[in-house]
Amino acid sequence: MKMIEIEQWGLIPYAEAWDRQRILFDGLVRARKEGTEYRNRIVFCQHPHVYTLGKHGKGSNMLLGEEQLRRIHAGLFHTDRGGDITYHGPGQWVCYPILNLEDFRLGLKDYLHLLEEAVVRVCASYGIVSGRVKGATGVWLDTGTTRERKICAMGVRCSHFVTMHGLALNVNTDLRYFSYIHPCGFVDKGVTSLAAELGHEIPMEEVRGRLEKELLSLLVI
Repeated sequence: MKMIEIEQWGLIPYAEAWDRQRILFDGLVRARKEGTEYRNRIVFCQHPHVYTLGKHGKGSNMLLGEEQLRRIHAGLFHTDRGGDITYHGPGQWVCYPILNLEDFRLGLKDYLHLLEEAVVRVCASYGIVSGRVKGATGVWLDTGTTRERKICAMGVRCSHFVTMHGLALNVNTDLRYFSYIHPCGFVDKGVTSLAAELGHEIPMEEVRGRLEKELLSLLVI
């Protein structure tokens, strides 16, 4: 079994987390090329209010200007992950796996499916039925209906079989912040959270523990 190190970065500004990710990512890519020792990692953290726009995202999906962003104490970053625009903030678990996919015999499509499956299982542990939407990444509720809503967004970068970025699971997230964007580029779908579905807040560490457990169980080879 390949060892995976779990790291918790707490509440950390997005820019700082991005820099730390890139250092770990570059180090793992370099170690693969040189045949030296390395560690696979899964990082958990939360971010202060911030919007991130993927490399192929459309700026028009951000509905606020700079002054309006300042008023709601949020920033905007153009990042190198896949996907369009999304929001990160307190009450949301962001998970950044920095992995050599070859260690787990995974292609990129299978890896994304694995991330989604881990979240589906976490939702099921709270009695919430979730699934996938054709042509869209992430995890959704009421799929195939007019009430489709996203509970977990995903966007990854993969180069030389090494991953960074990952998923954002809404737990006790302030969903009002999603009203200022077209989340992931969609104008006709909603956003939700575990708390919104269950009607009460959920202990953050409890959710993180369940997500960690599911990810590790799915990554075992």
